Amino acid sequence: MELSHDILNISSALSTWWWLLLGLMFLFYIALDGADLGAGIFALFSKDEDERGAIMASMAGFWDGNETWLVVAGGVLFGAFPVVYGSAFNYLMIPLMLALWAIIMRAVAFEFHIHARSSRKIWGWFFALGSLIATFFAGVALGATLQGFPMASGLAIGGVDSGNYTTPVLHFSGTAMHWLSPFSLWTGVGAVIAAGLAGGLYLCARFVPGDVIHERAKTWTSIFSLLALAAIVVTIVWSYAIFPWAAAKWTGPYWYIWAGWLLLTLSFAYKSMTNHSSGHDFTALLWGEAVVVSLWAAMWASMYPYIVPNTWTIEAAANPANSLAVFTLFMTGFVPVMIMYNWYQIWVFRGRFTKKSVYGGH
Repeated sequence: MELSHDILNISSALSTWWWLLLGLMFLFYIALDGADLGAGIFALFSKDEDERGAIMASMAGFWDGNETWLVVAGGVLFGAFPVVYGSAFNYLMIPLMLALWAIIMRAVAFEFHIHARSSRKIWGWFFALGSLIATFFAGVALGATLQGFPMASGLAIGGVDSGNYTTPVLHFSGTAMHWLSPFSLWTGVGAVIAAGLAGGLYLCARFVPGDVIHERAKTWTSIFSLLALAAIVVTIVWSYAIFPWAAAKWTGPYWYIWAGWLLLTLSFAYKSMTNHSSGHDFTALLWGEAVVVSLWAAMWASMYPYIVPNTWTIEAAANPANSLAVFTLFMTGFVPVMIMYNWYQIWVFRGRFTKKSVYGGH
């Protein structure tokens, strides 16, 4: 009896550990690649192909490193929470497929744009459109996940030597378009706004003041800062209205913690906007990333103890304790290694550019 209790404790601790790491990996992807995607969205409105090439060249040293966090997050989901992984690719097949195709389109555009001559403009548009489509449908998938997966319990029949037995098996019970809702479409729009702001802050920090890209990105960022604040308010109010699990926490006994969290997030946004207006571009980018960290952490904490709201708790979705133990032993060490090489890439390619200095690089 005591052994069984210890195993349950270990399983609970390991599943929570991987839930935290999963949230961290998604956060790294959103914070790092979100700026790249936002710069790509900005490139949709570039005035010439040299400008799009300069934007692509500015991220050439680390964009692919940023995207590895998404790959690893998918691996963690598969290894630690396989039932969520399998159901997600049923429920979210269409938005995830479109997002992945757009990411592939964007990656191919990076490679072909630098070598192309007559088709260079096509690859530039593929880069920009891929950034927009990937961001929008990733946001749609997030909104659909927050609404929960449509699952039903069926019976699986098997045989054990002397006879048959039946076991309940959860299976996806929705339709191909079940993910589509006004809220999921809104989170797609919200993702585009958030990425647009991150991309503008990134370009301001990446190009020297006075450069044509820097000046256009500065105006862009000022507009998107206001759009982002409005989007935050709309999302919080809408979430409070439709998600009882969120409303119960935000207005529960510890409401003051959530209120303080919101005020802290708004203070980060204020610091980003004031630093941006005063020309402290890199500091503004860091405060902008602090807003992303705060909002993502708040969402992840609001979902606890669920990994998919109203569908699975962390423990219910996790692999058995022995599988999680092996997974933990072999995979946890990769996280600090990835953080170090991402930091090293950013440090090596940290210089600022002008449109003229890098347009030929892509």
